Amino acid sequence: MIILVLNCGSSSLKYQLLDMKNDEVYDLLAKGLVERIGMDMSRLKHQPVGKEALVVDKPISDHTVAIRAVLEALTDKTYGVLSSLEDIEAVGHRVLHGGAKFTASMLISDEVVAQIEKCCDLGPLHNPANLKGIYAVTEVMPGTPQVAVFDTAFHQTMPDYAYMYAIPYRYYEKYDIRKYGFHGTSHRYVSAKGAQFAGLDYHSSRIITCHLGNGSSIAAVSGGKCIETSMGLTPLDGLIMGTRSGAVDPSVITYIQNKEGMSAAEVENMLNKESGFLGVSGISSDARDLGAAADNGEYRAKLALKKLVHGIIHYIGAYTAEMNGVDLVVFTGGIGENNARLRRRVCDNLGYLGIKFDYEANDCRGKDVMITLPESKVKAAVICTNEELVIAQDTMHIVLNEAE
Repeated sequence: MIILVLNCGSSSLKYQLLDMKNDEVYDLLAKGLVERIGMDMSRLKHQPVGKEALVVDKPISDHTVAIRAVLEALTDKTYGVLSSLEDIEAVGHRVLHGGAKFTASMLISDEVVAQIEKCCDLGPLHNPANLKGIYAVTEVMPGTPQVAVFDTAFHQTMPDYAYMYAIPYRYYEKYDIRKYGFHGTSHRYVSAKGAQFAGLDYHSSRIITCHLGNGSSIAAVSGGKCIETSMGLTPLDGLIMGTRSGAVDPSVITYIQNKEGMSAAEVENMLNKESGFLGVSGISSDARDLGAAADNGEYRAKLALKKLVHGIIHYIGAYTAEMNGVDLVVFTGGIGENNARLRRRVCDNLGYLGIKFDYEANDCRGKDVMITLPESKVKAAVICTNEELVIAQDTMHIVLNEAE
């Protein structure tokens, strides 16, 4: 089954085209990115497997035009990998926020779209963009089955005492204010793959997954189910991130608001866009830039990176206690997969768990590897995430089940 996987941002569109034979056997046919949608000049980067890449700079006014450009690239005589758009049998969409309504991926219908629209208040930066992708495919490829895969779905197994906030209960009843968690597709994939890689029974193991990138979150997965995660109502909570603050004392917000005379929207923008690595370091939101600056002695760059390490160690300790132990710690995401120094700093502080760190194995980037020695009581691994594959797998199963 040939499946187009779409991840729509407010001004971007990432895509992969996969030929799914089954869950384990598949071919990546092409992938790409459309950037600066709606701006004066946009760019399409299209990489067909086994062929030369295509880069096109031209105005792309909206997501419908962007998807048309992607489909043209996929069927191009020189750079394409399809003979016809009819070869695409289904489209899978990453959707950020499914609220409490969606505990699994869903075949897209008018009712599902209406529920995703209701969640726009909970995911104002992402859900409207995700919906644009759904609307655009509906217009450009009418009749093609579409599936929504929710970032929040994996975390819906959290117990109520973990997801509830200690604010007046009426706000939960009135506005659905609670912890939802994000990066669920990644946590789901790497926890299962990590268990298999480490020779553990997924359904009886205690696993802590650390998805570390420009956005970062940690999850506790017990017996294959998420019981706790670091992000909350929105992706702002938890660890320090590229431009997001992570967890702060709520009074910090009102204090700054009163001192600076800022509106609620201005404070929200500050916490989401001006904080995190960028806010602490004053240099960059990119951990690679901070690493280079730290090597040159920049104190604030060091501080930002130390704060990330501190946060990871904090959550691993907390989640180990919550699960009454841990069998495996997994590192994934752009930072988790590529920053050996960070992994070492974290694991050097986990000796109390019985971790025996393999410094030689850890000296790697971007590949699945065990980074603990065979005698280690608790295992640690790097597992490269593949959210697009999970989206394609779910899309395949749902569409095939619907056809039966």
